[in-house]
Amino acid sequence: MKLTHIVNQIKKVVCGISGGVDSAVSALVLKDKGYDVHGLFMKNWDAVNEHGICTSDIDREDAKFVCDRLNIPFHEVNFVKEYWNDVFILFLQDLMRGKTPNPDVLCNKFIKFDAFFKYATETLGADAIATGHYAQTSAGYDLDNIDPKLGVDMLKAVDQSKCQTLFLSQISQHALRKALFPIGGMMKSEVKKIARSAGLDRIADRRESMGICFIGKRKFQEFIDEYVDAQKGNFVNMETGEILGEHKGVHAYTLGQKALIGGLGGEPMFIADKNMQTNEILVVPGTDHPALFVQTVFTEELHWINKPPRQLLTEKMYDCEFKYQHVTLKGRKVHCTLTLSGGNSVIISLDEPKRAVAPGQFAVFYDGEVCLGGGKIRKTGPSMYTLGERNKLTQYLDSVTS
Repeated sequence: MKLTHIVNQIKKVVCGISGGVDSAVSALVLKDKGYDVHGLFMKNWDAVNEHGICTSDIDREDAKFVCDRLNIPFHEVNFVKEYWNDVFILFLQDLMRGKTPNPDVLCNKFIKFDAFFKYATETLGADAIATGHYAQTSAGYDLDNIDPKLGVDMLKAVDQSKCQTLFLSQISQHALRKALFPIGGMMKSEVKKIARSAGLDRIADRRESMGICFIGKRKFQEFIDEYVDAQKGNFVNMETGEILGEHKGVHAYTLGQKALIGGLGGEPMFIADKNMQTNEILVVPGTDHPALFVQTVFTEELHWINKPPRQLLTEKMYDCEFKYQHVTLKGRKVHCTLTLSGGNSVIISLDEPKRAVAPGQFAVFYDGEVCLGGGKIRKTGPSMYTLGERNKLTQYLDSVTS
C-alpha cells in the first residue's frame, strides 16, 4: 500500500498505543505520512487475571515493542483515578438502577478524548491526537483548514463490520477537530497486512480484545459481585405471574438475555423487564416473544457531535437512522423519527420493532454516513406484547429472515 506524504501545520501527533494492531498501524501510517509521531500508552485499570498477572503490564510491553519497532518515542500515563471516577462509578450506578450501561462510550468521552486529549496537547505539546478507532471525519488529515462555522462531522468507517462511531458518539467537537483516525478508511484485513509487512507479526497475531475492558476474560457475574451488594429476587413469568426460580440480583442481567433458571424444562425463557420495586425479573418464553420488542424509545439529554439538525430545531421533528447496538439485525438500517421532547431530549419512533432496547444503552443517530450523536436511553414505550401486536411482529420477523 502506498501512503501519501502529508505536509502541513499539524506536525506533532500523539497516537494512543494500546498494544493492539489497530493503534500500531495508526502510528505507522502517520509516521509514513511525515508526522512527528509519539506513542502514548494509557493505564486505565489495575487488573490482575486469574494467574496473578497484571494484564495492563502485558499491554504496556506490547505498546513499548510497537514504539521501539517504529522508532517513535514512547510515553505512558496513569488514568486509573479518572477512569474510576468518570467511567466505572457511573457504570456501577447504572447497574444498580437496573440499567444496561456502555462503559466504552464513557471511556471515549471522558478518558480518550478528554483526559488523554488534554495530556497529549497540554503536557506533550501535541498539535493533534490519533487513535486506532474505525471511524472517519469530514476533515480527514486537513485539520489546518477547518471552517469553525461548519465544524467537523464524524463519519462511518469503510469497514462497516468494525465501525466504532457508536462508541465515539459522545466525544466533543473540540477534541474531534484535533483528532485523526488513520485506519478509518481501511478494512481490518488490510490493517493486519500492513502490520505484518512492518515486522509487527507479534502484534497482528494478538487476540482481539472483546467485551468490557476492565472485566477481561472473567465472567461478568463473577467480576461484578466484587463491587455490588447483590440482592436476590425472583424470576417471574410475565404471562402467568408464576415464580419460576431465584436470580442473583437485577444488576447482573440485561433485557433480551436468556434466563438460566435451574430445573425449568420446555422453551427457554428470556428477560423482558425488571421490576426495581419488587426486585423481580420478568421473563417470557422464546427469543422472539413480543414483550422483547418495542417501537418507541425515550432518551435523556442528547449530545450532538457537530450541530443539532436544523430541522429538529425548527420543526421539532427529524427523520434519520437509529442504532443502539454495535451490530444490528442483518446489518439493516433502522429508520426513525425524532420528536423534540423538552429541552434536548427526544422521543424516537422506530419504523420497525427492535428487540431488547434497554435503558442505559446509548441511542445513536445517523444521517447517511454522518454520525450525528445521541444520548442515553431513559425508557422505552409499551412492548408489542402490551399493545397486542404479536401478529404484526411475526410478519415483520418473517420479512427480515426470508
